[in-house]
Amino acid sequence: MTDTARRIPHVFPRNELAWLLAPTYADSLAVDEEIAVERLGRALQNPEILAGLHAALAAALEDTRGPRTDSEAQIDRISKRLQTRRSRVKPAASTPAVSAVMIWLNLAIGMAPESMRDTLSTGKGAAMLATGLREVAASMVKDLSRG
Repeated sequence: MTDTARRIPHVFPRNELAWLLAPTYADSLAVDEEIAVERLGRALQNPEILAGLHAALAAALEDTRGPRTDSEAQIDRISKRLQTRRSRVKPAASTPAVSAVMIWLNLAIGMAPESMRDTLSTGKGAAMLATGLREVAASMVKDLSRG
């Protein structure tokens, strides 16, 4: 486990992640952001969901780190920006992969058909979910990295 991955759960706790994901969830599913935060809060109680998002964020941070940027400094900067930019995080672009993430989140709270679980756990569905997690995490990191 990298230093970045170790710090992610502390920088992006469950409640913070719910607020950061809410614009994407609300936009994708055409629901109010308050409803999105409530649903995401429930979904993020699932350790598998939380770990998957934390891993995607760690990978996105490592992908965006420049050659001269220290990982500790990058995470410290993101942590400080969370205080001011949380409400200005934009929704991730709506793609089939992002839709797979929304289905995955809805499965965690019983709002998607159980047959979708099998679809997302094998072959093309699993690849789509992995791509969606990368897209959602990259979008959040991009918004939080803007000065």
